[in-house]
Amino acid sequence: MIRQLVEKALYIKQLTPDIENGINSELTRLGYIDDVDYEALELLMAEMDAGRIQLVASR
Repeated sequence: MIRQLVEKALYIKQLTPDIENGINSELTRLGYIDDVDYEALELLMAEMDAGRIQLVASR
């Protein structure tokens, strides 16, 4: 699920509150993160650091 949420953020080039909340909920539910999800989150953070993904504030 985390990978799907990251893929959505990369596709729309935005980290929306819904996507962020979904990622946080999955991390809380699972209690751990596997290597594939970790790599997906690393990619998301790298894209955000590079300015290619916009963080959308909640309203």
